[in-house]
Amino acid sequence: MSELLEPGMLVRHPGQPDWGLGQVQSVIGARVTVNFEEVGKIVLDSRVVSLEWVIGPPR
Repeated sequence: MSELLEPGMLVRHPGQPDWGLGQVQSVIGARVTVNFEEVGKIVLDSRVVSLEWVIGPPR
């Protein structure tokens, strides 16, 4: 999954909807750093969490 993510992409964490919309900051191997609206920067392992892409304007 991480090979499809790029900095600037908008995503949501399917298991943490209260984190809000996130913007991918960096992708290094399976490590993805995302800046979420409600919790700030989080480093995720894309082998464990499949982030959902947000297409179009944020809701």
